[in-house]
Amino acid sequence: MAQDFSKTLEGKVYSDDGDVAATHVLNTTTKKAAITDINGFFSIVVSLNDTLVFSAVQYKRKQIVVNASILESKFLSVPLEESNIALDEVIVMPYNLTGELGRDMNNMDVEPVVSASSLGLPNAHVKVRTQAERNLYAATANPFNSIDPLINAITGRTKMLKKRVARDMKYNKSQQIRTQFADSLFALQLKIPMEKIDDFLYYCEVDANFNAVVDSQDLFAIWEFIKQKSVIYRKNNEKE
Repeated sequence: MAQDFSKTLEGKVYSDDGDVAATHVLNTTTKKAAITDINGFFSIVVSLNDTLVFSAVQYKRKQIVVNASILESKFLSVPLEESNIALDEVIVMPYNLTGELGRDMNNMDVEPVVSASSLGLPNAHVKVRTQAERNLYAATANPFNSIDPLINAITGRTKMLKKRVARDMKYNKSQQIRTQFADSLFALQLKIPMEKIDDFLYYCEVDANFNAVVDSQDLFAIWEFIKQKSVIYRKNNEKE
């Protein structure tokens, strides 16, 4: 009877440094999982003899078997031990690499990458235009001495399409940031609600320094930029 009984177990993980947000809690018996909130609290359905595994990048993996005492308890506290992920020494095998990229690439027998360029295909280096760029080209091109480009310029269509191309370029850079930093970082570190991340990135776009910072490809500079913008964004939106 006890083995058939299940309940929602509530608990909290904690550590010396206090950084316990987004710790994964997996019931390997039922294949169900949960994740801790910013303060380390979690809840998960368990039964007697289920195995719970707690894992996070910065902590050692911890495993607990649900016994009768845990099942009857109202709350479970789980201490986590910091994991030392630093490597004292790295040995690269079996290519006898020196660590100098230029020399090692010449010494390795690697098959050439197959691409349009390597195959000598025509227009291999031509950049594919976006939809907005194609529309702008169609509005301004004049292959048959048409007056359409002039009409488009007078009516403002050309100006509108140019703005759309510029907007798409900034949007692509926003999505680049979105792929470089996990959504959990926006939510936990910058305190930006998940549903507001796109709105926040649009807010960053209008800053005059946005393009230069993103084009630098310096992740530390990009993170510092959006971190500073998040403070003003939260204040303007009363998120503090």
